[in-house]
Amino acid sequence: MKYIYIKTWGCQMNEYDSSMIANLLIQEKKYLLTTSVEQADILILNTCSIREKAQEKLFHQLGRWKKIKNNNPNIIIAVGGCVANQEGKKIFKRAHYVDIIFGTQTLHKLPKMISEIEKNKKHSIDISFPKLEKFKYFLEPKKIGYTANVSIMEGCNKYCSFCIVPYTRGHELSRPCDDILFEISILAKQGVREINLLGQNVNAYKGLNSNGHICRFSQLIRLVATIDGIDRIRFITSHPIEFTDDIIELYKDIPKLVSFLHLPVQSGSNKILKLMRRSYTVEEYKLIIEKLMVVRPNIQISSDFIVGFPGESEKDFQKTMSFIKNINFDMSFSFIYSSRPGTPASKIKDHIDIKEKKKRLFILQNRINIQTMLWSRKMFGSIQSILVEGISNKNIMELCGRTENNRIVSFLGSPKMIGKFVNLKITKIHTHSLKGELI
Repeated sequence: MKYIYIKTWGCQMNEYDSSMIANLLIQEKKYLLTTSVEQADILILNTCSIREKAQEKLFHQLGRWKKIKNNNPNIIIAVGGCVANQEGKKIFKRAHYVDIIFGTQTLHKLPKMISEIEKNKKHSIDISFPKLEKFKYFLEPKKIGYTANVSIMEGCNKYCSFCIVPYTRGHELSRPCDDILFEISILAKQGVREINLLGQNVNAYKGLNSNGHICRFSQLIRLVATIDGIDRIRFITSHPIEFTDDIIELYKDIPKLVSFLHLPVQSGSNKILKLMRRSYTVEEYKLIIEKLMVVRPNIQISSDFIVGFPGESEKDFQKTMSFIKNINFDMSFSFIYSSRPGTPASKIKDHIDIKEKKKRLFILQNRINIQTMLWSRKMFGSIQSILVEGISNKNIMELCGRTENNRIVSFLGSPKMIGKFVNLKITKIHTHSLKGELI
């Protein structure tokens, strides 16, 4: 028996890709998955290039694995994901002990690449962009919980000035509608109750159905909602420019669609949004939220924010802070701007001191944390529907589950409830979690 170890960095798309890799190697090569680096015969690193110095993070990790390979030269080291697409053969030059480099769109070739390495002991690289070819190697998914991620599309055409995704994931390509529904149906039969649809820009989805007609994102959601066993639907990530009225209507018609939306805005300043090439204004974003509030008054919004983008003045930052308060965002992913190689923003002169950037980030995150707690306090005494996911990590005598608005709730209950929905009364509020009692 041979063992594979997979280390994954980055977004849920990468997590989904890693699950595909594991599935492929287990079923095609009869390998076993291990959580021990020392036990592994094959070490796979699935990388992310969103954050600053992603390349250095990669080589630091490879340096640790080099010591393992020195002790066992037969170990195969493979690097995939966005940094693999970004750096390509440069990885071999800095880390000659790496055996395989595969891209975001060529992970399905990994079994063959491994066989070639075992036979010829030569480096192997494939970071090409075959159109959705990896999904043609679809194998029956294996349930690992009662919620599941399903990728519906790849790539992005927006080319925001700060973002490297279009260069590492390629252009927008949508999976056929029937393939997605088939995958979700299998998961539902296995006991999955909640589906999270994934894509760099899910609301740009335009997949073909069996009749050869285009299925829009709103139509796909309606079809997913008809699948028996699926009781909750989420999706991530959306772009405001394509958050159209037919998607907003879903929140009126589809109760299975959660009352929680992650919709990245990045900045509350129109000047900065223009520099970012986001193609919408603060006012247009606010109009989307207002329309959503009409059809789903209890919806909560989370977002992404980039602080210290080149050209961001104190006035621009204060506009962002006012916007955060005005929309009353529940949560956020917020970061200091980091230049990504090859992006248009990397050519803009950055005059903002790092201390000032850190200060702005602290202020922004503190404001969001306050709003998160205020939203949680509104839940005190309320009745919430919880999908019970398992035993609590903090107390083995308790179960835990997740609310529609992404709060973890722990409570006393029977293990027979795992995988089912229960109603809880929220009795305690903590910074990052809640306590509840069974109704």
